[in-house]
Amino acid sequence: MSAQHGWLEMTGLKRLPSPNFDQRPSAGLIDLLVIHNISLPPGQYGQGYATDLFLNRLNIALHPWFEHVRGLRVSPHFLIERDGTMTQFVSCQDRAWHAGVSHFLGRERCNDFSIGVELEGTDHEPFTEAQYSALAILSQSLRKRYPLAHVRGHSDIAPERKTDPGPCFDWLRYAKEAGWQLHELPTRFEPQNSRKD
Repeated sequence: MSAQHGWLEMTGLKRLPSPNFDQRPSAGLIDLLVIHNISLPPGQYGQGYATDLFLNRLNIALHPWFEHVRGLRVSPHFLIERDGTMTQFVSCQDRAWHAGVSHFLGRERCNDFSIGVELEGTDHEPFTEAQYSALAILSQSLRKRYPLAHVRGHSDIAPERKTDPGPCFDWLRYAKEAGWQLHELPTRFEPQNSRKD
C-alpha cells in the first residue's frame, strides 16, 4: 500500500473525490479510526445512493425517505459496500465530514483527528464476510501510514445522537482480523482489571 497526499493506492480501491471536506487543524495527530454504517434508503443496498450522497448528487425525488437527507453535506474517508468494494472519497490528510458533534478522550470535534469508514449496512443486520475482510485490510494499511491508536464506533464518540455501527458489528472479530489489541477498542471490551475509573 502506498499513499500520495493521503490518497491510498490499493488493489481494488476506487477514488471518487467528494467536495465535502476541509483542512485539518495544523497541529495534532490522526490517531482515531471511526466506524459507521449507512444505507439509503435504510436497509436497501447496492444502488449507489450513499455514494451519490457523498458526492452531493443524490436525486431526492427518487425515494420519499431521501427528504431526511435533503441538503446534507457529509463525507467519510472510505466506504465499504456489501460486496467488499472500497471507495475513498477524501484524502486522509484532509478533514472529512463524518463524525459531526463528537468527543473522544476529552477532545471535541473528532473530524479533526480521525479517519472515518462507512460500512454499507444497518444497526440490525450482520455485515458481510467481504466487508470484514476489506475493513481489516484497509485498517492494517492505514495503521502503517498513520498513528491510529484507537478505533471507535460513531455511537462511542456521539452517544447522544448515533447508534452505528450497531450491535450487529462484531468488534472482536474485526479486532482479531485487523490486528487491534483489546485496549485499543471501545472500553466495553477491555478486561475489567485493566479499566481505569
